[in-house]
Amino acid sequence: MARQLRFVYQGAVYHVMVRGDGGKKLFVTDSDHLLFLDWLDGACKSHGWRVHAWVLMSNHFHLLLETPEPNLVSGMKWLLGGFSQAWNRRYKRSGHVFQGRYKSIPVSGERASDPYHFRIVADYIHLNPARAKQAGGTKGALSSYRWSSLPAYVKGKGPEWLVFDRVLDAFSLAHSGRGRRAYQEWLEIRAAQDGGRLPDEAMRALRKGWYLGEDSFRDKLLDMIEKGAKVLKSKGSHSGPALQKHDESAAEAIVQTGLCCWQLPDGKELRESLRKGDPRKVAMAMLIKRHTSASNIWIAERLGMGHDRSVSRLIKQGKVDETIQKQCKALQKMLPCED
Repeated sequence: MARQLRFVYQGAVYHVMVRGDGGKKLFVTDSDHLLFLDWLDGACKSHGWRVHAWVLMSNHFHLLLETPEPNLVSGMKWLLGGFSQAWNRRYKRSGHVFQGRYKSIPVSGERASDPYHFRIVADYIHLNPARAKQAGGTKGALSSYRWSSLPAYVKGKGPEWLVFDRVLDAFSLAHSGRGRRAYQEWLEIRAAQDGGRLPDEAMRALRKGWYLGEDSFRDKLLDMIEKGAKVLKSKGSHSGPALQKHDESAAEAIVQTGLCCWQLPDGKELRESLRKGDPRKVAMAMLIKRHTSASNIWIAERLGMGHDRSVSRLIKQGKVDETIQKQCKALQKMLPCED
């Protein structure tokens, strides 16, 4: 994906997601998992990070990460850069290891006022092996999956940077073994009965886009943008064009992914050879609106979908059209850092 805005501030909590380049496997052997955890350990110790949940899957990983200091960018450079170099040396190769830039969604970390969003990210991460049918239910205990933080929750022991209390607080559970066992039982039931799926409401929240929390949390982040805009303005720019450029760049990345996914022509041929209501065009438009703030005018011009009002109408129709929904899901899977 194109460059996304980074909200970096003291005490921030993020849902961090990274996928292997081109969907390739990052973790082939146990030693690959351990190599990554060594680099994560170094990043946490050098940057003071706290991790509340983590999971390593074959071609991607998730972290529920807290940064007491505003150092997400330098820490991720340490983690991803160091692991990439070591991984390439191990397999005697060169080039990118990870797909694009990492995704870091700010999560509301308020213990008392908004535990819901913190809770669903922890669930989403810990239930990942169940959704991948690698653990849970008929595949055995979810906690038997070695490459997540759940086994450490069960034991009550992990690296110094792994923190249990915030997740337990989000479920109103005691910080004792009893609380940890209750959390494990909750996840095991979810893995067995629902295959690790989260309720639709929780998934809608997770896919909201650029933040995860209540409206008050969104307003806090928007205030950061406004404060940053004052700096840009003093240098001859201002927030509107800066944010517009960001969103159009992100939208263009979705278009390019769609063109590649469906082997479509670009430019004039895209605009004129395919009808404006082509399901693939509508699918791209829907994901652009879901993940960016690019205008309907930009979408109409870029994809050849007529007037900007046509974009609104076609997206509305696409929400109830099964063919378009299938196209949308297919493209969604091609986007970086989506599980």
